Amino acid sequence: MSKINRGNFFEDFSLDQEIIHPLPRTISEGDVSLYIALTGSRFALHSSDELARYLGYAKKPIDDMLMFHLTFGKSVQDISLNAIANLGYAEVSFKKPVFVGDTVSMSSRIIGLKENSNGKSGVVYVHSIGYNQYGDEILNLKRWVMVHKREHGVLSGINVVPELLHVTPISKINIPRVKSLDTSATGGEYFFEDYEVGERLEHPEGMTVDESDHTMATKLYQNNAKVHFDAHMMHSTPMGRRLMYGGHVISIARSISFNGLQNAMWICAINSGAHANPTFGGDTIYAYSQIVEKIEVGREDIGLLRVRTVGVKNQKSSEIENPKGEDGKYLPNVVLDLDYTVVIPKRKN
Repeated sequence: MSKINRGNFFEDFSLDQEIIHPLPRTISEGDVSLYIALTGSRFALHSSDELARYLGYAKKPIDDMLMFHLTFGKSVQDISLNAIANLGYAEVSFKKPVFVGDTVSMSSRIIGLKENSNGKSGVVYVHSIGYNQYGDEILNLKRWVMVHKREHGVLSGINVVPELLHVTPISKINIPRVKSLDTSATGGEYFFEDYEVGERLEHPEGMTVDESDHTMATKLYQNNAKVHFDAHMMHSTPMGRRLMYGGHVISIARSISFNGLQNAMWICAINSGAHANPTFGGDTIYAYSQIVEKIEVGREDIGLLRVRTVGVKNQKSSEIENPKGEDGKYLPNVVLDLDYTVVIPKRKN
């Protein structure tokens, strides 16, 4: 019997299958510093212990997207090692803050399977939950990923697609009461009251992601999917080269969105996300954000903004009026369409 783990193919998954993923990860200051180096993330809460203590934390929590990647990365070995691409996310909720010294782990359940008609692959729908060392839930997400089949042309006919919510329910916002905010520390002067539904924020900065950047980042997340690392294998695919991990594209777009959303320092949910087109090393990412909804949560100190951030490669995002063309398909340079909900302080609290 082979001792080598070659990952699961589409045929290896079954409905309601439960998987406990290996390799719990204790988060270090080095992880935080490297994440900043690779993404340029500038949100003040995740940069300053002093500001974090002023906002009611014992020390700064790590960036929500770093927590997402480090926790999500646990699932790759069992779910997407043989993936063609991760296709999207839904119902993602960030339950509790995570700090340096915490240990994260993840388990998953298979909630849907859809075989592709070409007989070469299928889509696996997964519900994953991340935990800290105390067993507290820190992350809850659903995603779907296209996975190679082991035996091409052998059809099972399985077609079970779960119903997914368009907006993630938010039952509790797990942050301390926000006192008056020093905007000179955060870099932004705008609060909940200052944003309008439909407002579009053109983030001016672009970021070129080199091959070494996205490779190092994906190693940081311990995401070992072959499509991100094995250039020799990818030469023989239609894409012809390694894919950038889509989650890293989200982090780049989130970092770019800082200019305009400086005080939106917490992510509490991802409602839906689509990796519209592949991204490769050397691509330059631009982004714009649109305010979809303003949500009151019964607190005088904070409100929620539902934001749609669209990432574009090798083209100024200001040149994109609608990310989809007349045929309803994404334009070729659109790489990310992310609908998420952030917490932002109110001016009057």
